[in-house]
Amino acid sequence: MATYAIGDIQGCFDELKQLLELVSFSDDDHLLIAGDLVNRGPNSLETLRYIKNLGDQATVVLGNHDLHLLAVHYGAVAPKRADTVHDIIEAPDRQELMSWLRKQKLMVSCKEHNAVLVHAGIPPCWTIKKARKRAKEVETVLKSTLAREFFHHMYGNKPDKWSAKQEGWDRLRLITNYFTRMRFCTPDGKLDFSAKGTLDSQPPGHQPWFTLPRKDPNEESIQILFGHWAALEGITEAENVCALDTGCVWGNKLTALRLEDKQFFSVPAKEPKFTPPPTSHYLSRR
Repeated sequence: MATYAIGDIQGCFDELKQLLELVSFSDDDHLLIAGDLVNRGPNSLETLRYIKNLGDQATVVLGNHDLHLLAVHYGAVAPKRADTVHDIIEAPDRQELMSWLRKQKLMVSCKEHNAVLVHAGIPPCWTIKKARKRAKEVETVLKSTLAREFFHHMYGNKPDKWSAKQEGWDRLRLITNYFTRMRFCTPDGKLDFSAKGTLDSQPPGHQPWFTLPRKDPNEESIQILFGHWAALEGITEAENVCALDTGCVWGNKLTALRLEDKQFFSVPAKEPKFTPPPTSHYLSRR
């Protein structure tokens, strides 16, 4: 029995199947998936169906592309030209798939491995214990009758700094942005989305979130597993922080980490699935 943490799949279903064959994934094994199951790759529908059908064998956290798909489903936004979720929107099992997707979490604890799984990260202004509570706030709304209204208020870069006094949609939007969009921030958690994603594009006064000291030093031993930041190519040089997104959709590779022995497994992308505009970095941005 083994547990594998996998980075952003983004509809790269062929590579996902190859990766599972490489690790000899069996009925006794478990997957932790760091969000962005869909979009920009060619087989988002197949990916979504496969992971849903794994049932208890798969644990998923939501990424920004997954939330974007839900927003499209609920009519909060129209699909973008570059989106590859049209097959999901037109699928006969769309309602079932979307109902399952919105019940997934923003943060998952893996106590047996002393680890937590998120899509983008955990801001330095929160303890991991507090982060669990904040994630629960959004998860509760996603599973409620307020889900449609949430997606109409989800998009935006403000507020960009945490305050416990924040309320309503502003509070939920910021929590969502921390968990699903964050890359650079200040020690007190102020976000900056202007950077294209590479470390040399670091905005003044900001750092990669994982290089900043954690709020509670007693939590330093807890490993944070995350995706979202393909430009890192799996390298953070930060103790107990593991980057899982290795850019499969951009033509790089799909990677899994076996938690029992910290061994990595990767399969190369068959080809780049998505070509960004010449002025853009290849990172996913909402």
